[in-house]
Amino acid sequence: MTPPTRSQPSADGTLRTKRSSDSELLRLYSQEDFDVDHFVSDCRKRVQLEELRDDLELYYKLLKTAMVELINKDYADFVNLSTNLVGMDKVLNQLSVPLGQLREEVLSLRSSVSEGIRAVDERMSKQEDIRGKKMCVLRLIQVIRSVEKIEKILNSQSSKETSALEGHSPLLTGQTLERIATEFNQLQFHAVQSKGMPLLDKVRPRIAGITAMLQQSLEGLLLEGLQTADVDIVRHCLRTYATIDKTRDAEALVGQVLVKPYMDQVIIEQVVDAHPNGLQIMYNKLLEFVPHHCRLLREVTGGAISSEKGNTVPGYDFLVNSVWPEIVRGLEENLPSLFNPGDPNAFHEKYTISMGFVRAFERQCGSQASVRRLRAHPAYHSFNNKWNLPVYFQIRFREIAGSLEAALTDALEDAPAGSAYCLLASHRTWSCLQRCWSEQLFLPSLAHRLWRLTLQVLARYSVFLNELLLRPISNESAKDVRKPLGTASKDAPAAPGNSEDPGSGPSEAKPTATISSTQLVHAAADLARLQEQLPELLEIIQPKLEMIGFKNFSSISAALEDSRLSLSACAPALSARIVQDLSESCFASLKSALEVPRLYRRTNKEVPTTASSYVDSALRPCHQLRSGHQDKLKPELIQQWLEGALSESTHRFYETVSDVLHSVKKMEESLKRLKQARKSSPANPGGSGGGGGMSDDDKIRLQLALDGSLFYETVSDVLHSVKKMEESLKRLKQARKSSPANPGGSGGGGGMSDDDKIRLQLALDVDYLGDQVTASVRSRDSGTESWGHLVAHVSPEMPSRVRRLFPPLGKGIGAPNP
Repeated sequence: MTPPTRSQPSADGTLRTKRSSDSELLRLYSQEDFDVDHFVSDCRKRVQLEELRDDLELYYKLLKTAMVELINKDYADFVNLSTNLVGMDKVLNQLSVPLGQLREEVLSLRSSVSEGIRAVDERMSKQEDIRGKKMCVLRLIQVIRSVEKIEKILNSQSSKETSALEGHSPLLTGQTLERIATEFNQLQFHAVQSKGMPLLDKVRPRIAGITAMLQQSLEGLLLEGLQTADVDIVRHCLRTYATIDKTRDAEALVGQVLVKPYMDQVIIEQVVDAHPNGLQIMYNKLLEFVPHHCRLLREVTGGAISSEKGNTVPGYDFLVNSVWPEIVRGLEENLPSLFNPGDPNAFHEKYTISMGFVRAFERQCGSQASVRRLRAHPAYHSFNNKWNLPVYFQIRFREIAGSLEAALTDALEDAPAGSAYCLLASHRTWSCLQRCWSEQLFLPSLAHRLWRLTLQVLARYSVFLNELLLRPISNESAKDVRKPLGTASKDAPAAPGNSEDPGSGPSEAKPTATISSTQLVHAAADLARLQEQLPELLEIIQPKLEMIGFKNFSSISAALEDSRLSLSACAPALSARIVQDLSESCFASLKSALEVPRLYRRTNKEVPTTASSYVDSALRPCHQLRSGHQDKLKPELIQQWLEGALSESTHRFYETVSDVLHSVKKMEESLKRLKQARKSSPANPGGSGGGGGMSDDDKIRLQLALDGSLFYETVSDVLHSVKKMEESLKRLKQARKSSPANPGGSGGGGGMSDDDKIRLQLALDVDYLGDQVTASVRSRDSGTESWGHLVAHVSPEMPSRVRRLFPPLGKGIGAPNP
């Protein structure tokens, strides 16, 4: 309902008021189901209650004014209303008597008319009954006439015969049968219409005899025409069958008499099993039946290309209704092993050959309509249902899934020689994907199942990669990376308490499955290789799907892309695990800097001639990664791993050096306090060599120079651009700058103390590590700047004889210095 004055929104968003007509408002408020609450709730959705109240008050005033005007307009009639009604009851009583008489006359007339109509209906029903009985009699008369006419034709034909029907010309016999068939068709029509009549039951034996004689004559004549290849006889017989609506009987007769004996002779299981290509040979013989034995029938019925349209007999399809059912029956009864899925390879071969035979048989059909009738035939569906494709797929599924699961075991094996993959698990995954769509396994009817299996294989490989990330890494190179610090320290005794090693203790609970660093790298390489080959898999799948008419390849590509993204999600975790393991291997050697105090405190070592072994061992895993896997991995990926590993190991080396420097500083302060307590007794803890020999300080300087040179060369070979390490390298330089500024704290007589030796060793290690790796990032020409920076920071803090070992700017480490 709407309010009497409605405020509605206009085009410009403002409200305007419209006044409804009086008739519409009266109709609204005079309705029986008018509800005030509902009216108000409906109106308040459109206008405010104050506006609604104003509109209702205005309408009330209008109604009141209109009522007053109406009363004033007809005031005289209202006043004289009671006066005008005086004597009205008498007038009404006078009219009641004639109206009653008129009512009785109308009722009497109505009953008379009803009786007349009833009598007419009874006469019409009797006439209709008589007409029906007359038609039954006429139909019975026609049945009797048709039976007598057919019997007369048969009797006249038999009187002319001397021995049998074969004595006459086939054309005459065919024409006679056609006449009998035409009359028999009318006889059947009238007999069906007269069903239930007693006379028909008496004539029925005679009709049955005529039917049997006609059918026997047609069968004999048709077989004779087929045997003699007489087109006219066959055409007359088939036309007669079509006249009496017995086309299926003719097709069944051809199937039983002509097709079945041939099929029983060709479809023999022993013959098929005796020859390697026995099934294909058998199908070829079955296909030869149609052009050799059905040529005449196809010409007459229009199934052949050379058939003339005017002389063909429509309504027959002998290939669909006669030949094909007998082929299926013969295969099911005489060759039951054809459908056995126990041997999947044999089943695939038999199914492929059989489907090829079906397609060849369809090409022999005369038209597309015939092919559609063939595919809709129950025998066609029965033949297809005999092939137990779900069981075949389950067998193949077990083979593929079993071989894949056998490769995805705890013990990772290498891929066979010549494979594009490194691990057997990855090689088997790609082999399973290819096998799903190989010619030896693929069946068009199982395309949807094989596609699902493809996605399942990819998902299983993704799960396998995630499981590899949970395995602990086996410490296969622990013996190589944990050697003594240098060649000159073979005879130095091991300091007690310096043998703590996270991996040295025996493991009580050894994991059941581990993975080596090499296998981890192989898994990353195989993952990248598999992602590259997924487009190749799509090219293999696409022709197979086109065979079944599939065209929505965008969904296939999207599904493969989802699988590729799922595999790609494992790549960052694999890379992080490899970087972590590589960093651990490098730092296992770099943390030998902790042994510097033990090697140079209160010892007299010979002049070093070679670099420390830990420098070479620190970057050995990087060498192995670059040289051992460069043919399997992209250079960008190797570069990324090396950057991450060296950045992490450098950062940890910085923390180690910081801890050593802090401990050396504390030791130096303790020695200073001890020296102050012993001012009377001279001390020479540095053990500086006398008699013109090289002091311990010079030995340390020379040793570290050799170490820095070797580290520079190795890092330059391994890595040419490591931008991520710059921040860690800067912190390492700051650690060298934060070392004490007085290196000769406890040394006497111009020598260097043990603490100074330790500080100098660590400072030079840090400086060489930072400068030389930074040089590999920028260029080799920046080495002179690193030397200048080193001299500028170290020279003021070192004695003159140590400073002399630094070569001038522009010269190498081994350059002579006068």
